[in-house]
Amino acid sequence: MARVGVYAPALFYSLMIRRTCAGEEKDMSKKQKKHYSGIGGQAVLEGIMMKNEEHYSIAVRKSDGTIAVDIENYRNSVYEKLKKIPFIRGIFSFIDSLILGMRSLNFSAEIYAEEEADDKNTSGSGSSGKGLSDKALTTIVGIVSVVLAVGLFMVLPVYLTGLVADRIRNDSLIAIIEGVIRLAIFLIYIVAISLMKDIRRVYMYHGAEHKCINCIERGRPLTVHNVMRSSRMHKRCGTSFLLFVVLVSIIVFFFIRVDNMALKILIRIALIPVVAGISYELLRFAGRFDNPLTFIISAPGMLLQRLTTREPDESMAEVAIAAVEAVFDWREFLLDEFGYDYTGEDDGPIKDEDGDGFLDEDADTDTDAVADGDDDTDTTDSGSDDSSI
Repeated sequence: MARVGVYAPALFYSLMIRRTCAGEEKDMSKKQKKHYSGIGGQAVLEGIMMKNEEHYSIAVRKSDGTIAVDIENYRNSVYEKLKKIPFIRGIFSFIDSLILGMRSLNFSAEIYAEEEADDKNTSGSGSSGKGLSDKALTTIVGIVSVVLAVGLFMVLPVYLTGLVADRIRNDSLIAIIEGVIRLAIFLIYIVAISLMKDIRRVYMYHGAEHKCINCIERGRPLTVHNVMRSSRMHKRCGTSFLLFVVLVSIIVFFFIRVDNMALKILIRIALIPVVAGISYELLRFAGRFDNPLTFIISAPGMLLQRLTTREPDESMAEVAIAAVEAVFDWREFLLDEFGYDYTGEDDGPIKDEDGDGFLDEDADTDTDAVADGDDDTDTTDSGSDDSSI
């Protein structure tokens, strides 16, 4: 039950950490995208989900130190038919992110529900059916969290703007104020949930997920040592996607003006798919090319990832590796993409050769993360063609 208490913020946060540009990216030339792996994922409670094509795995660290891994298949037949259509594909990618986010968080919540039930049974205070009640509760909380997200980021800014609208005669200024309020609520939310201990750990697993994918796409063997030295930032991260959603909504809603409060709210809710579709294309474009324009487009999201990711510990890197290896043969990938037949020997430690106080690899990857987004991973690309959290 204690873990279920953080399910709602964790579900919304999962949308930020799912990758949004996978699958189709495999068709890019290597000149456009360096050694793209096609995998993506998201962090969950004490674990990580990784997706590769129609397969996805969820690895969760249990209280006894072992790692529980669940492997499932998921394919959206509707999305498969529409994934080549710009703007439309972004809508279904967003829906996929929500579905897989709920499935992944349900699995991690069930792990802890079972462990809590076992502890209570051991102490003689357990009750049968507790696991079932927790599963039902997490599903209900998941639905409620979606409703609250719409209310918090779409309805509340309209309401708060309405409180001062009578004192302002300039409609353009009113629209700008609404957008600023929406952006402020979004940033405050991210910072506020980071105060929760469980969410801080989700941020760390988010960093581990990014590091793990970046490690692979940089051509390094997937070892704890190599994962830990990889960057925790990525241009295609779902955090960047949601920031695009907020910023695009400001522009779209600026040109749609109605006086009736109820109608204004309904229009904004109805336009969520449109905003998501545009945001997805922007993220896909930014992750596909490296030029001054994509650098500018990606910079805000890359900066925001410094809030939504934290440096993980080695045990979290182990969980990320377990999730990847369940659905992806990274040894074959290194051989095919880099001509590197891994023999089991790890690379040596990274040194500060130039004496600037930073490990050379870390400095390079942080720069690359902003410059070309190939840094290290998490990009809301979860393997679903264009999509993770």
